[in-house]
Amino acid sequence: MLNRLPSSISALLDSRAEGHSLPAGLYIREDVFEADIDVFFHKHWICVGLDCDVPEPGDATVVDIGKTSLILLRDDDGEIRVLHNVCRHRGSRLLNPGKTIVSKLVCPYHTWTYELTGELSYAPHMGKEFDKDCHGLKPVTFKSIGGLIYVCLSDNPPEDIAGLEQAMIERLAPYDIRNAKIAHQTDVIEDGNWKLTMENNRECYHCSANHPELCVSFVDLDFGFDPETLSPEDREQAEEHFRLYEARTQAWEADGFPSAAIEQLTDCATNFRTQRLIISGAGESQTHDATAASSKLLGQMTRKDLGDTHLWGHNSWNHFMGDHAVVATVIPLSAGKTLVRTKWLVHKDAVEGVDYDLDKLTDVWIATTDQDADLVARSHAGALDPAYQPGPYSRFSETNLDKFATWYIDRMRAHGY
Repeated sequence: MLNRLPSSISALLDSRAEGHSLPAGLYIREDVFEADIDVFFHKHWICVGLDCDVPEPGDATVVDIGKTSLILLRDDDGEIRVLHNVCRHRGSRLLNPGKTIVSKLVCPYHTWTYELTGELSYAPHMGKEFDKDCHGLKPVTFKSIGGLIYVCLSDNPPEDIAGLEQAMIERLAPYDIRNAKIAHQTDVIEDGNWKLTMENNRECYHCSANHPELCVSFVDLDFGFDPETLSPEDREQAEEHFRLYEARTQAWEADGFPSAAIEQLTDCATNFRTQRLIISGAGESQTHDATAASSKLLGQMTRKDLGDTHLWGHNSWNHFMGDHAVVATVIPLSAGKTLVRTKWLVHKDAVEGVDYDLDKLTDVWIATTDQDADLVARSHAGALDPAYQPGPYSRFSETNLDKFATWYIDRMRAHGY
């Protein structure tokens, strides 16, 4: 049966069947994309970067989200600032996209000049009566949570960010992400809707068939399986894995490393999940042989056997290991284009070629991201096809997708759609 798109966003939301993927229009329509930017990227907390994106005073980087442009910088006192990239004169962009180093923020149009705190310090030919104090750059509400920068563009940011903050400040402390350094960064533009990107990341149903590099260290059973489809031998192996998980989690927590799963996925504004996952094989890191990529461990870490502290939100996913971290943020570009920005972090004093090999550090997640980009493109192309109908999620392997779709519908409703 051919899928017919209801005319309004509200009708699309109403038509979503429980336990099924979203109607095609919620993935492919430009009016829905604009609504998504308004609701999920302006009125919710989103991860946009890291403290270590701007390690020194004067370091700045620009992040564009829809029509909004943000400057993340470190001021002369070493404090992080997030400012709107809009001159208070006639609205010109101050900085171009990407990273730069500045002593002041100077508008290229009429040379209005701002301190790195955002105060207007120079505005020529505006008259003696002009009040510079009323024309500083607009600040953005933000939080640095363990070195991850979250912003909210709303005047009423959701208060339940406190759950994420409480969980992650303690969990991230040993990694000292604030003082890590970015060893490598990639920007991949996927030919698909941002929700397809996030759905793909929230299940490992596809992992064994598509991610041979990742599956050396990643355990797809961690994200669900149908026990009836397993052979007796495989079922026993799975049960042994979960017995090991329980024992390993108890041991980690007894040693002072919080590890149990924390989920805030439904009936909430700020959507996140975290858990310390077992690393398979050699058990040290998400590399092609599961051994550490860097001999100099992150922060205050002294152990390589503490697994993978994973964290996801509605526009990010992260993996923190003893030797390095992988941080990915998602920025929608259009209904059918999504930017996936991935950063690999190492200890601030780690030296490439001495303490770590860049290829070993990055090859697994470069391959995985490229493979996922192909899968997302295939999914988006299918959603564009008139024959598309929402399909059922696996109750074993895709429960988190059902929760994500339910949360998406609920939050759209909460904002009047």
